[in-house]
Amino acid sequence: MQGKQKNKIKKRLIDWRIFAPSLLIIIAICIPFSLYENKSLDLLNNIFNSIVEGFRWGYIWYALILVGAGVFLSFSKYGKVVLGDPLEKPRFNLFEYASILIAMGLGSTIMRTGMVQWAVVAGDPPFGVEAQSVESLLWGNSYSMFMWSVQVFAIFVMAAPAMGYILHVRQTHFMRVSEACRVIFGDKFTDGIGGKILDVIFLVSILSGAAVTLGLGAPIITYNISALFDIEITFGLTLIVTIVWVFLFSISAYLGIEKGIKRLSTFNMYLAAAFALFVVILGPGVFILNYFTETIGFLFSHYIDISFYTNSLDLEGTTHMESNTVFWFAYSATWAMLHSVFAAKISRGRTIKEMILTYLLAPTLISWVATGVLGGLGVHRFLTGQVDAVNIVSEDEMKLIPEVLSTLPFASIFIVMFIIVATIFLTTTLDSTTYTIASYTGTENMSKAEPSRSLRIIIAAVITVLALLLMRIGGLAPLEVLSGLMGIPIIVIQFLTIYAAKKMMDEDKAWINNVRERDRRYSKKKL
Repeated sequence: MQGKQKNKIKKRLIDWRIFAPSLLIIIAICIPFSLYENKSLDLLNNIFNSIVEGFRWGYIWYALILVGAGVFLSFSKYGKVVLGDPLEKPRFNLFEYASILIAMGLGSTIMRTGMVQWAVVAGDPPFGVEAQSVESLLWGNSYSMFMWSVQVFAIFVMAAPAMGYILHVRQTHFMRVSEACRVIFGDKFTDGIGGKILDVIFLVSILSGAAVTLGLGAPIITYNISALFDIEITFGLTLIVTIVWVFLFSISAYLGIEKGIKRLSTFNMYLAAAFALFVVILGPGVFILNYFTETIGFLFSHYIDISFYTNSLDLEGTTHMESNTVFWFAYSATWAMLHSVFAAKISRGRTIKEMILTYLLAPTLISWVATGVLGGLGVHRFLTGQVDAVNIVSEDEMKLIPEVLSTLPFASIFIVMFIIVATIFLTTTLDSTTYTIASYTGTENMSKAEPSRSLRIIIAAVITVLALLLMRIGGLAPLEVLSGLMGIPIIVIQFLTIYAAKKMMDEDKAWINNVRERDRRYSKKKL
């Protein structure tokens, strides 16, 4: 009898109680929005604009509070708690660990941000600065760096302490939000409908976000392929690019973290570094280094101004920086639990302090370098009159990327390198996403096993079909705005998990019982 039950469990790869409702909700939302795209976009944009108008201050404080929570957990007694056995070594060395987090946290979006965001802000600068002025160019690249700094990475990582603790210390069977909140709500809620609702909210936000990422990531490649071969951008070209991506991230997710995700992430760090170095050497290197230096100084001088900017004194209008910051934090919140679950999975053997600070600092530093190089190249071409960047982005943001790259010597080689780096970056984002969803929805014990390879392929197929369907029927735009709105319930869940992490560590006295020997001796001396 027991043997039959075991076989039955093995056959059931996925927990359909949370996966099926999540998929049905996305389909139920997307079909009417796709059929009435213009009206649904107007409706969603009106809702979003109302949120920007009434709650912009809330998103700003939300991100800053998470940074504060990260600093508190890192430098308090909880920061020394090891996620796993205190005697075991971390699963990855620091370079591998940081590379995986960077690839997951940044993805190909950093390349788009670095190339176009400065021009968007320069055309609509904050604080009454004149558009297309020298000061507006400093605001533009500084804001690009701000978008990928500690606030957004705090959003990504601050649910990870709770998820890592239940997985590696308490060794809970399922790595789910509901399990992390068990310590708050109790067994009846977690095992009942309440726990299922929490898990469905997570999956809806992640599945829709993954489909949007695959759909919106395609133009980064298709625009450059179009410029390289002088061909039109068609759905057929988008389909080919998507199929190549699916093939790559499916293989990487199938191979797992060690053989797939880790190797691809570390390889792309070297490739991206080579691309940046070639841009500096063969492009306007002196200008890029000077502009990068000045931008860093400008960012440090105005970081507080940007962090608290609400444009409250302009009663008649909204600047790009104001609305985009709110959208950026809201959209990042949609991805928050995914990043935290994945960070928790790969952080076995790391302390909570190591996990939080690595996620806050490593991607921030890399993103600033990437933004400095790519933005510096674009600004130089704009100042010399080679590319009318500000007017181009007002019509079509993605068109600016090949326009700028085409000004470099050996332009075709640079465009090809850009395509490869962007492709791998998106691949590492989606293979991590596929792996995490498979871990989350699987029925195996995640504290002892990897998610089923068959399940990883099934999840990859679901994401792909959903993205292609939405691209074909025009449903990506509504889903993109909807993904930003989905961040609202995720924010509540994030704060619950932070409280849950503290509560679990207090119950277990983890700062005494689950720390490395040198930290244990130090704690005893203090006592």
